Amino acid sequence: MNALFIVLNETEYLDDILDSFVDIGVSGATILDSQGMGSAITNSGRGSDPFFGAIRSFLENSRPYNKTIFTVIEDEEILFETIKTVKSILGDISKPGVGMMFTVPVGNIYGI
Repeated sequence: MNALFIVLNETEYLDDILDSFVDIGVSGATILDSQGMGSAITNSGRGSDPFFGAIRSFLENSRPYNKTIFTVIEDEEILFETIKTVKSILGDISKPGVGMMFTVPVGNIYGI
């Protein structure tokens, strides 16, 4: 059992990703509004420090907010199919500004 996390900078793909979850059989996910550390620092007015000024110039054209999607998937086959499908929707996820995706093993679930 694994938790799949997707930090989605290109939020226009959110509906496509959620539709694919339904098609694959992922029964639920949580979507959070989120913001990266670099964006938070540069938007806080701490630009007088040269380091933060460099971050600001790097992030100038990037999106200030993103979406974080997470879901717990018990079946490894469904997990790999979900990852493959998200990669096909987003294209080259290794390009800067697209987002990132990772899994974390889950030992137990309590609650819902």
